[in-house]
Amino acid sequence: MDFEFELSQRFFFDAAHTLRRAHETAGSLRVHGHTYHGEVSVRGRRDATSGMVVDLAVLRAEIEAVRGTLDHHLLDEVPGLGTPTLENLCAYIATALRARQLPVSAVRVWREAGGDSCRLVLPH
Repeated sequence: MDFEFELSQRFFFDAAHTLRRAHETAGSLRVHGHTYHGEVSVRGRRDATSGMVVDLAVLRAEIEAVRGTLDHHLLDEVPGLGTPTLENLCAYIATALRARQLPVSAVRVWREAGGDSCRLVLPH
């Protein structure tokens, strides 16, 4: 039987941003920071030789490369991110990792302190 698997790897980054919005305006307009947590999932069948969908060492290295573009940065200035929302962070991470040829199936970004979370689920 040919199974399909989904592997996940978690990571975190600290970053600052501003946000123009109609609610909680004063605090959002000031530069402020969060610890963001992320989880990337990849989906596929096992390679016949290695028995793996993706070598987790490779997945960690690719995530670390993308994480480096976010960690300790002002998110307002990250090229390609757009408005620094949880939704755009998910899309940015997924796009960057797919460009690195990883079979990304989902990306979740959340902030523990505030209880906020967003999950992007990509089609097969």
